Amino acid sequence: MKNKNFSVLLGAAFLMATSAIGPGFLTQTAVFTEQLRADFGFVVLTSIILSFIAQINVWRVIGISGMRGQDIANTVLPGLGYFIAFLVALGGLAFNIGNVGGAAMGLEVVLGLDLKIGAAISAAIAITIFLSKEAGKAMDLFTKVLGALMILLVGYVALTTQPPVGEAIARTFVPTQMPMLAIITLVGGTVGGYITFSGGHRLLDAGISGKENLDEITNSSIMGISIALIMRVLLFLAVLGVVSKGIQLDPANPPASAFKLAAGVIGYKFFGLVICAAALTSIVGAAYTSVSFLKSFSKAIDDHENKWIIAFIAVSTLIFITIGRPVTLLVIAGSLNGLILPITLGTILVASVNKKVVGEYKHPKWMLILGILVVLITLYLGLQSLTGIKALFK
Repeated sequence: MKNKNFSVLLGAAFLMATSAIGPGFLTQTAVFTEQLRADFGFVVLTSIILSFIAQINVWRVIGISGMRGQDIANTVLPGLGYFIAFLVALGGLAFNIGNVGGAAMGLEVVLGLDLKIGAAISAAIAITIFLSKEAGKAMDLFTKVLGALMILLVGYVALTTQPPVGEAIARTFVPTQMPMLAIITLVGGTVGGYITFSGGHRLLDAGISGKENLDEITNSSIMGISIALIMRVLLFLAVLGVVSKGIQLDPANPPASAFKLAAGVIGYKFFGLVICAAALTSIVGAAYTSVSFLKSFSKAIDDHENKWIIAFIAVSTLIFITIGRPVTLLVIAGSLNGLILPITLGTILVASVNKKVVGEYKHPKWMLILGILVVLITLYLGLQSLTGIKALFK
């Protein structure tokens, strides 16, 4: 791997991983670990395999074509790119409202700040990155530092709780149940919506594309999934160590109570730092990737990308401060997110054999076949998630 590119490749990997590790990631992991105990290891393993197949397909086709996701979609079927861009931007905005709330909650835990003040400070920190002329490098550094901090803090808590590691390993490969809902929730949270494209779009912006960089692009996607896996496993073990002792988590805030029960007041403060770091990096990732999907449609957005990203963060923050977390919007966006992955991955797979997109490049057959399998699985489970929208209008 060329040294000059390594920092960008690692930055893209951390951008993808930390985009996935938001407040929802922490809550999902705590809730499902309490429900499923050691069997959650199987959920982590399955979801990571499905996520890996999705990521490696998407990153390679983006990399080889030098085109963003929406441009690939428009080449495959005119107009499809606009539809996907709308879905991704809507989902990105809805989840960013939740991310701003998560960062504010983290600052409330660590510093005792009011949620609205915490939200404003969090937005200001994220916006500062995009005020820089070297926003790409600033974003890479920001996600790498906060990503590493999260891994260290959660790793410490995992050691403190002394989880039953042997049982966790055994149940990872031989579970006692087949929890499909947990698997699709985790897949959606790790590669759903904008997350799949965040790293690939970052590499394009850094000028890393084409056949000559294919190995580097693949390595970067593997690094991204690996970072998300490390974080998920450490968090799983930290919570498992608490619930395996028969202690119940507080349903109002399962991950916070797990950290507090594991390591007392310092554990609770660590949770504040972790959720703040997770939310801040997700704010940056969601805003950057959502706007990158809109760039192709207007020269004004492309020419003033950073200003649009800042506006995206500001709007998310204003909605959180004035309305709070709009539950209806989050439910709709969450359900749509379940459908974005099969649509986007399906489009990428069609593009992988389309000469207008990839030229003479031959996409590996095993990647294509496994990719189709993931599309079918996530399409079925995504359609199930639409019941969340139906329930709203009863």
